[in-house]
Order: sequence, then C-alpha cells, then structure tokens
Amino acid sequence: MTFAGIEDRDAIENEMPWEKRDVPVTLYQMLSRTAARVPDNNAVSYQIFSGPQDKAETLSWSQLLGKTCQVANMLRGMGIGENDVVAYILPNCNETILALLGGAIAGIVNPINPLLEPEQIASILRETNAKVVVTLRPFPKTDVAEKTAEAVRHAPNVNTVLEVDLNRYLTPPKSWIVPLVRPKMDNKSGLAHADYKSFHKEMARHPTTLSFADSTQDRVACYFHTGGTTGMPKVAQHTYSGLIYNGWIGDTLLYSEDDNIMCPLPLFHVFAVHVILMAAIASGAHVVFPTPQGYRGEGVFDNFWKLIERWNITFMITVPTAISALMQRPVDADISSIKTAFSGSAPLPVELFKRFEKATGVTIVEGYGLTEATCLVSCNPVDGEKKIGSIGITFPYTDVKIFKGTPDGPIEADVDEIGEICISNPGVYAGHTYTEAAKNEDLFYRDKYLRTGDLGRFDSDEYLWITGRAKDLIIRGGHNIDPAEIEEALLGHEAVAFAGAIGQPDAHAGELPCAFVELVAGASVTPEELLEYCRVHVHERAAHPKHMAILDELPKTAVGKVFKPELRKQAITRVYNAALEKAEVQARVAKVIDDKTRGLVAQLRRNGADEAEVAKVLGGFTRPWEWAD
Repeated sequence: MTFAGIEDRDAIENEMPWEKRDVPVTLYQMLSRTAARVPDNNAVSYQIFSGPQDKAETLSWSQLLGKTCQVANMLRGMGIGENDVVAYILPNCNETILALLGGAIAGIVNPINPLLEPEQIASILRETNAKVVVTLRPFPKTDVAEKTAEAVRHAPNVNTVLEVDLNRYLTPPKSWIVPLVRPKMDNKSGLAHADYKSFHKEMARHPTTLSFADSTQDRVACYFHTGGTTGMPKVAQHTYSGLIYNGWIGDTLLYSEDDNIMCPLPLFHVFAVHVILMAAIASGAHVVFPTPQGYRGEGVFDNFWKLIERWNITFMITVPTAISALMQRPVDADISSIKTAFSGSAPLPVELFKRFEKATGVTIVEGYGLTEATCLVSCNPVDGEKKIGSIGITFPYTDVKIFKGTPDGPIEADVDEIGEICISNPGVYAGHTYTEAAKNEDLFYRDKYLRTGDLGRFDSDEYLWITGRAKDLIIRGGHNIDPAEIEEALLGHEAVAFAGAIGQPDAHAGELPCAFVELVAGASVTPEELLEYCRVHVHERAAHPKHMAILDELPKTAVGKVFKPELRKQAITRVYNAALEKAEVQARVAKVIDDKTRGLVAQLRRNGADEAEVAKVLGGFTRPWEWAD
C-alpha cells in the first residue's frame, strides 16, 4: 500500500477502526498465519562471521514456527506460565530469535542487554522475577557467560539457565579448536538454586507443534528494560496487541514476502525486535542478522555493502553512528537492490543524510519510536516528501498531541509551538506502562496520552519535529544513559557540592556524557581527578563522562535544582568552537539561543568565514546553527 503522506494515512484510518481490523490476537497466531501462507520462504538468516562468502544458517517460516513451538513447549515444561518470566542475555543468533518468540508464547520474555555489568543484569532479573535465563555457553572472546553466572548468583528467583553454544555455527578447524580453548567457569558449582542445561538438548525433547493451549486474549508478552544503568531499572510492559500493531504497520506500509531486510541491530532492543522482526513475521519478509554483535561485529562495516549484494537486500536498517562509519568505506558492491534505508534511535545530522544519499543513491527514511510505546510512532513517508531532520508523520491509529504546561494545567500547543510529545496508540499500555505502579504516576495526560519526555512540535504540514528533551536522558549512539548515575557518583566525592550531567554534542555518537560540578567551599580537586573518580564509581562504561568542568557556581532554578539548559548551552559553545578551531575555520559561537521552533540553536560570528566551510565542520552535529550577524 502506498504511504506518501497524510492523505494515505487518513484513508487507512477511515476504512475502519483499529478494533475492526482482521489482525491476530496473539504472537503465535501471527507467526502461524505467515508460516501457513509462505512456509518455504526464507524467514531469518544468521552468519557468525561477516564475510560475504561465510557460512550462514537460514530458517524457513515453517522451520521457524516448528523450532519456536519446541522452545515454547520446553519452557512450559520448566514451569513458565503466562505470567512467568524467561530472560535472555544473548548476542544476536538464531537461538536469540527462538528464545524471544518461544518465551513470549509460553510466558513473558525479558530481553537483557549483554553489555551491561553483572550487577545491572542481576537487578533486572530480580525486578522481573525471571525464573529461566537463556545465555551463552562460555565462548572465546566474550564474557557473556561469566557475567550472566555472576548475575544469577544474585538473582535467587532464577532456577534454570539454558546455555547456547555458538560453536555449532563454526566450521573446522575453528569448531575443533573452541572446545580446547573454551573459558572455564568455576562459579557454577556455587549456584545451588540454578540448574545449568543445554538449550538445544532440552529443546530437542519437545514436539514441533504447540503442546499447550495458546492464549485466548491479549496479555503482557514482553518486558523491556529502559536502561539498567541504575540500581532499579524501569521495566516497560509490552502486550501482544502492541507487538501485532508494529507488525501490522510493517506489513501494511513497508514490506512484503519478497523483501530482504538487513538488520545489524541487537535483539535486546525494540528497534530490532518490534520494528523489524514483528514486521517480518506479519509480512513474511526475510531478515538477515550479520554477526553476534551486529554493527559492532568484526568486519561488518568493511563487508557491509558486499553483504547487501549477497542477500539481495531491499531494506537496510541503521542508526546515525553506523551511517557515519559506513561513509568512511567505499561502496564496493552492487547495492541496486536497496529500496530504502531506515534510520532511528537518534537524530540524524543533515550533512550525514546528504553524504549517504550522494554516495549510495539510497534515500534515508527517519522515524521515531520509544520503548514505552512498544516502539513505532512516526516516520517520513516512504513514498512521499521527506523533511530532513523531522521524524515525519504519525502512523495510522497513532494519535500524537503536543501538550504545553500552563498555570491551569496542560493544554494542546498550536502549530509550530513547542511542547511535550504525548502518544496514544495500540502500542501504549495506558496506565500500566511500567511494571512498578509508582512509576506510572503522572505518566499520562487525560489517562490516555503517554508523556514521552521529548519536546517537539507539529509544522503546518503535520510533520513532527523533535526539538529537545523534557527528561534528562543522554542518548549516546541510540543508547540511553541516565545522568543520575553520573551525578550520584560525583556527589559521593567529598569535594563535590553540586553536580549536573548532560549530553554534549558529538559528530559521531550524537551525544557523549559530560559533567559540571560545583565544589564544597574550600575544597580542591582537578577535573582529571574527578574523571578518574567517575571511571571507578560510574559502573556503566558508556556513561563515563568525556569532559569535566568545575564551575564557581552551577546555574540553578529558584528551588535550587541544577538548571541544565544553561549547561547544554555551555557544552554546545565549547564543542562547536573546538571543532571550528581544529578545522582552522575562523567563525566562533557567540551565544546559544532557545529558539521557539528549533530548540537550542548556536549563533555564530563570521570572523571572515564563509557558510560552506562552517557547514562542513558543524554539519555532522544534530543541533542547528545560524549567523549571529
């Protein structure tokens, strides 16, 4: 179906209400429909190495359904009911997909980022009360198994750990060598509360058809953590109806069974799980997952275009940091099969957008989604006008309001007026977004619209623009970092009286964490000492500040809170001026203003510089700039 603009979206909505759509009720029903319609078509493919000729394993839709049923049956046999949780701590592989689908059919599945530290993983396992954990068997060049074992030691609710052995993806002689060099784990014996078993051996004991009755109605199917960078992570609840809505969008507006999708994104994140995999399940499209680490995998960027050619990819899924890395490699293969590239997770700089289109001839479609809404909200229309920098138009059946605060309470903003982006759609579990009831308080307007914490506006064409954030999250390459972890660590230093952490602009990652502190009267400490202190006391490596500034006094609100917009202005000024100086361009930031429609904008003095050379330097950053004179 054509998706060219507002008229197409409205025409779809006017056909019938969402409730009247002939969509499955459960994930098992959605998967079964596609397996019945295109049983022999390729469903998912995975290769452990990135070479264009390297071994790959492909499952057809009938095979994927059969193996998913085996996993669901296995989990039911281990005591996982509809309200019980099975977590997986895995890199990308076909078993990750099976754990996801089987876990969501048997009970509630909880994907966990394997890059987290053991204490963070343990906190999530305790928060979700997971009974079964699927993870790696010890394997060279990864510590996932070791970290999981340590986490399970501190999660007494876990009674079974199922191990996936990646050695089966290797060919001789590597497959012969791994058993000889496999890391040894000595701490399993101390885990009396958890039985360690082989994922494949246990799975093989069960039939390839579902041996228990599928759910008869909508229910919670997934728990996704929204960071895990602090002691008590937020855990978002996703229902079958949210998964199916994301699948329906992909099937209706984007993909068919003839499409091949390249997805080097992690299967612990909603972008890969809901936007891509659910859409593939609904449409019958084929998804390719290259290497356990996706874009982070060895050789993926160097071989990326050749992989596109190998798999005849029609849609590529990416993020701004990956686009930046790809633009440092030549397009060395036939990529004429690509129809569109989708980019999400963080704003895309305008200059990077232009460079990609010029180098590849492929159009980038920017979109917007968030974990709390089971992901999809809006995108630039695939077949219509794409406004660079905007996040496009809302999807069918997604109702977005821009609310601004007033002394009399929130009211809807006018066109081009900034407010908080608030969402209602089939993916929003109104009133129950988080597992903890207290975290749902004040999260909704009118008991319906999820408050995203993102600031934005609608223009006169009904395109949505993000202009900033009401919440404090730092988004580093699409990864959410809670600044509270950095601030709490710094406040533990005896010399620090006040601390404020923000995201400073970065041409590669979008944002990097930086911190500002005010010292206790009479205290003395250097920025370098505080940075080293953070490296010890901030547990997540991605959250380590890249810059530390000691101010005589931090800007504060009338009630004494650190005023972060002023800190952001200082960071923009410092980073932009440093980039201009390094490039020997004479323009400098005079001030940063808070523009009504664009958010924070750097105003530059020319000092003899011309627009082209400034654009070349600052075009890689997401915050806009303009001349001050």
